[in-house]
Amino acid sequence: MAPALEDGEFDNDDYYSLLNVRREATQEELKVSYRRLCMLYHPDKHRDPELKRQAEQLFNLVHQAYEVLTDPQSRAIYDIYGKRGLDVEGWEVVERKRSPVEIREEFERLQREREERRLQQRTNPKGMISVGVDATDLFDHYEEDYEDVPGGGFPHVEINKMHISQSIEAPLTTSDTAVLSGSLSTHNGNGGGNINVALRRVTSPKGWGEVEFGAGDTHGPLLGMKIFRNLTARCFVTAQCGLHFSSRGVRPGCTTMLARHLDKNTMGYLQWRWGTQSSMNTSIVRDTKTSHFTLAMQLGIPHSFMMMSYQYKFQDDDQTKVKGSIKLNRASQTYFFPIHLTDQLLPSAVFYATVGPLVFYLAIQRLVIRPYVRAQKEHDLEKHRESSASDIARKRQEAESAVLLMQESVRRIIETEESKMGLIILNAWYGKFVTDNSQKHERAKVIDVTVPLQCLVKDSKLILTEATKSGLPGFYDPCVGEEKSLKVLYQFQGVMHQVLSPEGEALRIPKQSHRIDADT
Repeated sequence: MAPALEDGEFDNDDYYSLLNVRREATQEELKVSYRRLCMLYHPDKHRDPELKRQAEQLFNLVHQAYEVLTDPQSRAIYDIYGKRGLDVEGWEVVERKRSPVEIREEFERLQREREERRLQQRTNPKGMISVGVDATDLFDHYEEDYEDVPGGGFPHVEINKMHISQSIEAPLTTSDTAVLSGSLSTHNGNGGGNINVALRRVTSPKGWGEVEFGAGDTHGPLLGMKIFRNLTARCFVTAQCGLHFSSRGVRPGCTTMLARHLDKNTMGYLQWRWGTQSSMNTSIVRDTKTSHFTLAMQLGIPHSFMMMSYQYKFQDDDQTKVKGSIKLNRASQTYFFPIHLTDQLLPSAVFYATVGPLVFYLAIQRLVIRPYVRAQKEHDLEKHRESSASDIARKRQEAESAVLLMQESVRRIIETEESKMGLIILNAWYGKFVTDNSQKHERAKVIDVTVPLQCLVKDSKLILTEATKSGLPGFYDPCVGEEKSLKVLYQFQGVMHQVLSPEGEALRIPKQSHRIDADT
């Protein structure tokens, strides 16, 4: 599929809406609508030079829409990629005498070539900074024992661990990627780091392979290879082999793991490890919101064991550790600050770890985030309007010209409908209406579309398709980027009716449900 419209890009030429036909319209339906609009806009029907010029412009626009939708090849392109799909880069060299399927394949080939050119300019940086804060002295402070010690009266909060990691991807082709990554870690004054370079190739939609080279101050140089493959929709296998070089010599290792989703929350694993410490183990892990269960058995050298564990929140007061954390995400960077509050279940620590962050979040959400998002949305919308001002002015001029050209036809339609007490459009507005839920400073942004709607009445019926209404003859978008509706007040068989139709919904009138009660 073609990429979506960029922010601020304006495209209001909906050919289906202009002709007021369904997207599944037949050739006959297109022809009927085209003939009707031609009778309305044909330049030869107007003597006034200005009206004649305006009619010629609208006639050419209707003719262009009709030509695109009646040609199977052009219609296939328009249905899939919109108007600009007809003018896409490289499309001019494509032979037009092809089937819609061949056209789609050719267009997608051109799109792939453009994506491959963009790959040379892309990276996917990812990073994480984790800083561990020990704040247990806030809630478990021995004030009496340390009153005479300088500074002993103040809780001692310290950073006891830190981890920093960063990776950058460099796409080489559509299936090959180079990854450069590194990390640094410290804990209570001890730490180390490493740097790795990996070359990854996607071999198929089900799997990929990777070769890794690394060096660090803990394990020495590393040479490894990893393979991943989906066997079924719920089962996958990984195989990893590596060589660690150190002063003690070369230490080979190999690990193979088969995993399967047993249900939504349960995974089953079968793993075999070969190297200086060989083993085979199997495990079942079930993880839900309220509990974590693990059942594992291992046979190996030098350790063999069978283990079962079950964790539940606050199950054991003596062993419970309360922690809080702050996690920030900016672009592809993650900043994580776990805060260790207490080794015991103290009421004050529980309060500050639960109620405190919740109150802080709600306050920030209401006082900072929502106003900022609202202001940013309004700013983007205003920028969108400014960038598309010329297109909006053009559509407005076309709509006003269309209304002038419709006057004579509308007069005849009204006379015909009045003679048989048929459908008379009294008032019609299109745009954004002020509702009870609207903000106080908001104002209605609507345009009068009474004449265009009356012009579409035929045999006491008015049918609008699901296409955007701003593309109808005599319509334009009065509030770009905002929700719009169509409000119609009409008379049928001498009875008043009213309907409010949201944008994008089909409308058929008259209907019994639109009647206005006499008491109203």
